[in-house]
Amino acid sequence: MSSSPDTEPTTTADNGFDHLIHAPVRLRICAALEPVREIEFGTLLTLLDISKSALSKHIAVLAEAGYVTQRRAVRDTRQRVWLHLNETGRTAYAGHVAALHRIVGGAQTP
Repeated sequence: MSSSPDTEPTTTADNGFDHLIHAPVRLRICAALEPVREIEFGTLLTLLDISKSALSKHIAVLAEAGYVTQRRAVRDTRQRVWLHLNETGRTAYAGHVAALHRIVGGAQTP
C-alpha cells in the first residue's frame, strides 16, 4: 500500500523536515502567513497567483493537520475568510525551514 504525500507522517521527528509543508504551494502559503497575524483568503489568492480551488485544497490540508486556523467574518457586506498560521503551524514551519537550511547548508556553490 503506497501513501500519497498528503497522508505521510507530517514531521520526521529527528530533523524537523515536514512532508506536508514541503509541497511547493503549501510551503508558499506558510511563508506568506508566517510574518503576519492573519491574511484574507482573497489577498493570499492574489499573492500566490493560483486558482481558488487549488488554494482551498491546500488550506484544507494545512487546517486538517492543525497548522492553519480559519476565521470567517463579514466585511463590506461579504463573507470573508481570514487565515492564520497558528502556533502548531509556526513551530512546524520553523522546523521545516531549519531542516531545509541544514540540507542546503552543506551544498557548495561552484
